[in-house]
Amino acid sequence: MSRTYYLPQSNEVELFEAAAGMNLPVLIKGPTGCGKTRFIEAMGEKLGRDVYTVVCHDDLSAADLIGRHLIDENGTFWQDGPLTKAVRNGGICYLDEIIEARKDTTVVLHSLADYRRVLPIDRTGEVIEAHPDFMLVVSYNPGYQNVLKGMKPSTKQRFLSLSFTYPKPDIEKAVIIKESGVSEEIAQKLVNIAGEIRRLSDSDIQEAVSTRLLIYAAKLMAKGFNPHQACMHSIVESLSDEEDVLEVLQKLISLHFSAS
Repeated sequence: MSRTYYLPQSNEVELFEAAAGMNLPVLIKGPTGCGKTRFIEAMGEKLGRDVYTVVCHDDLSAADLIGRHLIDENGTFWQDGPLTKAVRNGGICYLDEIIEARKDTTVVLHSLADYRRVLPIDRTGEVIEAHPDFMLVVSYNPGYQNVLKGMKPSTKQRFLSLSFTYPKPDIEKAVIIKESGVSEEIAQKLVNIAGEIRRLSDSDIQEAVSTRLLIYAAKLMAKGFNPHQACMHSIVESLSDEEDVLEVLQKLISLHFSAS
């Protein structure tokens, strides 16, 4: 039985299982905090596969994924990176925010993301055939993509793609209740707040409120914190540093939870 709580939004579970069965790599697109990582963890448990998660960043090198030679008291030895471990042993290698990685790093994925399913390791001379249970999954937030940061078409077109968004209100409410233990009334208010914030078009709010932040607020309330203050610390202060935007968000929170 899966330990990770995840409520499907559409047919993503069936699509992921089909991709896993056909050895197809998967690309997941969606905003921050909408459940991409939670989904991968839940699917790893459902499929009985280990998940090797790599959070990508500007300094991520190919060696960080593949591995490198190290030295200890016995001399030099090779240490597999997370990608190589998944390729050798089976499992899901999940590269979170793939567009943050350097272009020369993502090139190493090409031979794994097509019919070849092999990983060449230049430093050892190996060419590793992927384990039957190996699966490559990458994700990114389209809102962060620009001319300088984006997946090359030659990389993107190797993947089956899934688009995630914030959960539908009834699903989001159920998730908040399950994760925090708050009442249905409080969860509904948080969902309503999220909906109103997500409809704002102010450019100073770079990212809409995530389900994750709603859960944080709900958890504080479940611990006895004033609901208004819980929302201020978990939602408002996390969305902007601009005084005028903070004022608008605070007024919005006050419509649902009294400041007193």
